[in-house]
Amino acid sequence: MIWNWTQKGWPQFTYDAVQLTPFENRFLASSGEIIGAVRHLSDEERDLLRIELLSDEAVKTSEIEGEMLDRLSVQSSLRRQFGLNVDTRPVKPQERGIAEMMIDVYRSWSHRLDHETMFRWHGMLMSGNRHIGTIGGYRVYDDAMQIVSGRHDKPTIHYEAPPSRQVPEEMTTYVEWFNRSAPDGATPLPAVTRAGLGHLYFESIHPFEDGNGRLGRALAEKSLAQNLGRPSLVALAHTLENGRRTYYDQLERNQRTLDVTEWLVYFAETVLEALETTLKRVAFYIAKAHFYDRFRGQFNDRQEKAIARMFREGPAGFLGGLSAENYIAITRTSRATATRDLVDLVTKGALSRKGERRHTRYALNLRYSAAPRI
Repeated sequence: MIWNWTQKGWPQFTYDAVQLTPFENRFLASSGEIIGAVRHLSDEERDLLRIELLSDEAVKTSEIEGEMLDRLSVQSSLRRQFGLNVDTRPVKPQERGIAEMMIDVYRSWSHRLDHETMFRWHGMLMSGNRHIGTIGGYRVYDDAMQIVSGRHDKPTIHYEAPPSRQVPEEMTTYVEWFNRSAPDGATPLPAVTRAGLGHLYFESIHPFEDGNGRLGRALAEKSLAQNLGRPSLVALAHTLENGRRTYYDQLERNQRTLDVTEWLVYFAETVLEALETTLKRVAFYIAKAHFYDRFRGQFNDRQEKAIARMFREGPAGFLGGLSAENYIAITRTSRATATRDLVDLVTKGALSRKGERRHTRYALNLRYSAAPRI
């Protein structure tokens, strides 16, 4: 099989820049909407929003690789990293590690890329991992680095990366390209084009023994942040996880060619979808803050617990809506008390109600305002 790195011209990718111009313009406009919306939050609310968005990205970027993390534990670790009050929830090494990496990516967005930064991220990411030989350094083993699926005795090879002996030189070239293509570099590239190229380029080298997908997505976030001139809040991993099969298919197809127009169009569409997701989440968080302002001091302890649980479900809410049975399970109260509490919440305007009898479902009654534009 002929992979991209075996072809004449590697790593000089080609693409149709004209096709990407509308995506670049939409990216800048949508990013401006998010920046404008976040400005309407207090400093405390911004910190909490960052924790929610970063924890979601941490969990989703891990889910793409088949690793399931506890969201609340990741949030607890993020709060500690931000110097905020934390609970006593136990945090596993991999949850603490991904949280540390996300914070480091967020805080060091403007720094030039170097090998040591990626080694540091890899060390954080692999916290507690005892199954790989090299942590905090590029792979060194002699076996081929392959992406495979199927039966062990008859695997399907989706991609084979350059041999380990080539990785240091390949990554030196990559780091030089990343910094040269930055806004203040010698040959700057537009935001989405640069992030898309950087991600595919990094995944094609596959320089680490494990964690390449998560690190590659972190580099895409860093790239976007540098072009925006501020930390990125793009829900990239969240969006990629929702379309994981397409993501892998696009990577596989475009790791066999140096003409990557198809990949960049796909990546641009994904980034724009991710921005829309982020904008909805920001609007949801602003509505949440307004909700608690409206109903401060009006709920009993059971209602407070149920409302907080509903907000943790995010903008989509409970699948099909909150039922009386859900309320009973959350608050561990009787059916009669649950009925009184729910009627009270509807009467106060905190919840809306649909359906009758056992089909009755409840939803948060949020007031969304139009996202500010700048």
